[in-house]
Amino acid sequence: MKNESHILTASRLRGVFVACTQALATSLLHMAGAAAAPPARPVAAPALEHREFDAMLEAAFQPPAAGQARTFILHFTRPGVQAARAVRWQLSLHRPDGRLVRQWRGRHVLQHGHGRVQVPWRATAAMPNGIYELRLQAGEIRQRRPLAIGPTTLLASTATRVPPASMPGRTLAGPAHFDRLPYAIIYGNLHSQTNHSDGGGDPAHCDGAQAPQSAPFGPADAYQFAERHGLQFLLASEHNHMFDGSEGSAPGADPLAARQLYRMGLDSAASYSAAHPAFTALYGQEWGIISGGGHINILNSPALLGWERSADGQPFADLVTPRNDYAALYKAMHEQGWLGQFNHPKENQFPLGGKALAYSQDGAAAMALCEIMNSHAFSARTDESEVRHSFYESTCNRLLEAGYQLAFSSNQDNHCANWGAAYGNRTGILLPAGDRQTQESVLAAIRARRVFATMDKHSAIALSANGAIMGSEVDNSGPLALQVHFASSTGRGIATLEIMEGVPGRQGAVRALPGVRALQHTLTPAPGRHFYYARITQDDGRQLWSAPIWINQR
Repeated sequence: MKNESHILTASRLRGVFVACTQALATSLLHMAGAAAAPPARPVAAPALEHREFDAMLEAAFQPPAAGQARTFILHFTRPGVQAARAVRWQLSLHRPDGRLVRQWRGRHVLQHGHGRVQVPWRATAAMPNGIYELRLQAGEIRQRRPLAIGPTTLLASTATRVPPASMPGRTLAGPAHFDRLPYAIIYGNLHSQTNHSDGGGDPAHCDGAQAPQSAPFGPADAYQFAERHGLQFLLASEHNHMFDGSEGSAPGADPLAARQLYRMGLDSAASYSAAHPAFTALYGQEWGIISGGGHINILNSPALLGWERSADGQPFADLVTPRNDYAALYKAMHEQGWLGQFNHPKENQFPLGGKALAYSQDGAAAMALCEIMNSHAFSARTDESEVRHSFYESTCNRLLEAGYQLAFSSNQDNHCANWGAAYGNRTGILLPAGDRQTQESVLAAIRARRVFATMDKHSAIALSANGAIMGSEVDNSGPLALQVHFASSTGRGIATLEIMEGVPGRQGAVRALPGVRALQHTLTPAPGRHFYYARITQDDGRQLWSAPIWINQR
């Protein structure tokens, strides 16, 4: 990869960057907040990213050979922390009806920010066959994974085997469409970094976030790599506060250069999309600080947002948004029509008025997606073999219950130059059959919440209600006919199917409907507002999540 002639290195980037700065300076977009230059102020302490604790659960879905034990592996990380740190953890195994089978507890000391615990276990002959659930809790992290005990019984009505999508010269991984649904399916990744912030590291040497703007590979390289790997869209979502070249603050940096670097990213995406009509290159930003409340991807902003200033008070961003102020961010996004994604959401993040995961009308108008699953952000694998994954379904459900209308995404948050290649998970998007794939049509589908999350790039899921597709809001009276659509280009079967139900604004729990035994299920909801989404566990343990559909029951 390093020897390919198309690679735009960091040094060449800076050369182009300096040469064009003067010529384009007068045409830069200066939005509200960037025009005024207040007096210089004391520089805040650096707000370092990627220092948060994370825990991941690795557990093979299929049972081992007869008589052999299973081993569950707990992965703990706290990047950038060298001192020994202890973490307390709890792992529990639950029957299909939720009853506790076995529980393990422990304390593990992380060395140089990493830890790994192995938990051996052997099923007893008295345990009935079925799909069980492992639940991990470590600090504020909660992870759940399905586990097959005994032979897997497949759902009688299983997948439609749809041929994979194709384009001139090659075949893509996933199915091209659903049987009897007028939509084409495209697959990609809506969360990744390049050398415009702290990504783009050579996989041969990459084991974490890069020093901002130091790595060899930029947005054009990311788009080309992703397309070669079979993706049909990629968002380069650069950390908004690293355009000054630092992870914290760099008051001596050039604000004009920071804003121009963002322009170059937008131009790179537009140029690549124009030259490769079967691929949609997107460029945006990952706004926020983990320690201050969490990360939000802004998918379609032509302006750089931020709070950092130079020594003489000049903003590095086009639009000044106060740090950690999610109310102000949502308001700006709503006013400008920008779309957002909650990235790797945790229970204590995205506060409004001191309340985590709080609802606002501006936020509801802007936020379209919630990451329900990520592969490991610092993976350097290029063969889709990454075993460390993180899941956020419980937090996404809390946001849905708060009142947000969100579809689910599954991304990779690549910091190494392996965009889409760490694992086979994808975000899937439904485009109306016959529509051209463009930036505009992809964003329109996201705005309509015609999006699903999958751990298997060969499979797809959708949900409809009385014929209306997921993402819709439906007024209904009487029975509600829910239809789950599942397609696979490799013939995978369904081990479990669940239709989840929640109530917007209730702030309660999202639960599986009882009695779901087939891809078609009819019920009569209680009067009021509801949302439903489908979750499938395949016969190999990989899961898929449809977008919700919202019902107003009369």
